[in-house]
Order: sequence, then C-alpha cells, then structure tokens
Amino acid sequence: MKNVCLLDGAMGTELMKRGIPTPRFPERVNLTEPEAVQAIHRDYIEAGSRLVYACTFGANPLKARGEDVAPVIRAALANARAAAGDRARVALDVGPLGQLLEPYGDLEEASAGDAFRAVFAAGESADLVVLETFFDLTELLLALEAAREVLPDKPVFATMTFQQSGRTLTGVGVEEMARRLEEAGAAAVGLNCSLGPAEALPLARVLRESTSLPLIVKPNAGMPDPVTGAYPMDAAAFAAAMEPILRLGVQYAGGCCGTDPDYIRNLARLGE
Repeated sequence: MKNVCLLDGAMGTELMKRGIPTPRFPERVNLTEPEAVQAIHRDYIEAGSRLVYACTFGANPLKARGEDVAPVIRAALANARAAAGDRARVALDVGPLGQLLEPYGDLEEASAGDAFRAVFAAGESADLVVLETFFDLTELLLALEAAREVLPDKPVFATMTFQQSGRTLTGVGVEEMARRLEEAGAAAVGLNCSLGPAEALPLARVLRESTSLPLIVKPNAGMPDPVTGAYPMDAAAFAAAMEPILRLGVQYAGGCCGTDPDYIRNLARLGE
C-alpha cells in the first residue's frame, strides 16, 4: 500500500463544518474566503494528501447562471497551489453541469460541450483534470472529450457515482464505464461519493477486473442517515474499511462527503 497516492477528502462539508459562509454560487468562496480554502487544502496535505482537488467542482457556466467562472477557477487553482507548494499536485475538479442531457432533460450535447470547454480553458494551470461524481456516462464522455481537446497535455482522471446495485442512476454498470472511458483516453478511472467503503468494495473488485488503468476510489464516510444526513463512520473505521480496497491495487484513494483531514491521516497510517 506504499504505492498508493493519497487524495484529499471533502471540501464542501469541511467548509460548512468550519463555519465558512458560502455564496449562492459556492465556488466563489475562492474569491471571498481564499485563506479558508487554502487552510483546508493545507490541512489535507499535512495529513498526507499528495494530490488535492481545487475547489472548482460546480464552477461551470450553467450552475453559475451566467456569471463568468474563469476568475473563480483561476483563483481556486491559485489557492490550491499556494497550499500545495512542491508537496502535492493540483487537480482541476470538474463535476456534472447540473442539468440533464437529452433525452433525460433539455440540455443539448453541443451546449454541454461548450460549457465544459469554458471550464477547461480557465484551468490551464492545473497539473491534471479530475472529472468526478458523474452518473450519466454520455455527459462524462463529453467532458472527457472537451478536456482532451482544450488541455491535450493534461492527464484526465474520471470517476462515476454508483448505487449499491452496482449501477449509476442512469443504469451504467462498472464494466461499461471502465471500457468506454479507457477507449476514450482516460488516464485513470474509478468511483466516488454515494457509497461508503464497505459498499464500494465489491464494485472496486469488478473495476479491477475490468481495466488495466490506474484505479481511483474516493467513497463517503459511510452511507448517510436518510433523515439527518449525518455520516456514520469515524476516521479510524473509514481507514479500516478502506484497507481491503487498497489491497486490490488501487493507485489513488481518498474520501468524499463527510470526510476530513483526519480521515486522510488515518489512511496514511495504513502504509506505515
């Protein structure tokens, strides 16, 4: 497990836990509270993260409702870089656009491609691109195509979010995801969010058998309580549940919703 590159944990829930006010367009926090964002990145790096995700997950033209996202993305990458120095790489973190593509919704593929290209055009200072928390494979492939077009020299990592059934909300299975993303030129593939480590383990096994690409696993701190939204796993329990996943040969591991720097610190101890 010494060959595992540790990712970071949650940004959104960590901002909330620290009482940082976030604007209507949450990623503007990079402009309004840069020191707070840098402090979170720094805490993850001190805990052992060697690849941090910039606070850009929802920074796209559709979610920003017309606001120019370029200054926000550049500020986010600068904040991450200020914290990382030469201790960690910085990823441009890109999530779904927030609107459903046709035929599920009204968003046309051409418009989606334009929105993704605008994001990547502002993200040229990143070391790599991470596409995460996608449930529609068509949208993810559009994002991957746009990233490789605009930032051809940057590796692109891609992860989807699965249900316990082993499929995404749009019915995509692990094997199909791995095959299509590998064909499209992803540099690493995996799963994040939705599930805790225990629920992610069988999916990670299938994924390991489905591709030769490096694997990414970044689950939540367990399955959230449907009433309170609280996450049940503490940092020690999370790390213990991640150990069998890491033994599969996963190259990139971290935490998603509900995790914090202490979760990454406990993951780092597994390799000691």
